[in-house]
Amino acid sequence: MNAWPLLGIAVVVLGFALRYNPVLVVIVAALTSGLLAKVPLPHLLALIGTSFVENRALLMFLLTLPALGVLEHFGLRERASAWISSFRGLTLARFQIAYLGIRQLTSMMGLTHVAGPAQTVRPLAAPMSEAAAERTLGPLTDAQRQQVRASAAATDNIGLFFGEDVFVAIGAVLLIQGFYARSGIVLEPLSIALWALPTAIAAFVVHAVRLRLLQRRLQRQAQAAQRVDHAEG
Repeated sequence: MNAWPLLGIAVVVLGFALRYNPVLVVIVAALTSGLLAKVPLPHLLALIGTSFVENRALLMFLLTLPALGVLEHFGLRERASAWISSFRGLTLARFQIAYLGIRQLTSMMGLTHVAGPAQTVRPLAAPMSEAAAERTLGPLTDAQRQQVRASAAATDNIGLFFGEDVFVAIGAVLLIQGFYARSGIVLEPLSIALWALPTAIAAFVVHAVRLRLLQRRLQRQAQAAQRVDHAEG
């Protein structure tokens, strides 16, 4: 057994300990292990390139995190809150229902990675939801603020989950097709996607109703707090 290729692990540990560029460390580690395993250099480079292409979505996701961190440092969340507060008549329910529709439509077109908890919910959707709620309900308590944030994350998740199945070339549709094929039932991806459309519409309606109920519950809590303040005053 050739144990020399395991030196690639040592390269990773040493590179991260010395805080070198992570991408450079991984590439050097891959080259180290591959060459010590006597893999021809052209084949090794082709393998690295193939792995990069197959995992490019994950790499794009990781690259967005530092960019979002810089934007948040320079006031992205504050600017988003101020911008959403300038819209008259915009409530928490209306904003999140609109976001749900946009998330579902983009997922139906296969654009599943254009939004998400890290890309949009934390830096944009959550602070916008808080601003829309405070505009109509007044200052939020910590518990109410957590409810609004959780609702924003749930809205994004529901829009993605029930919208992506309508897109033909998505993993979930192919998984459903493969499951039925093993049972001898032949289904076309297009028919699966079309049958997912009524489910997506029903999910939109159900969650829109839930958002309306959340809005009313927060309004009742705000009115109860105002009555308590008046009674104490």
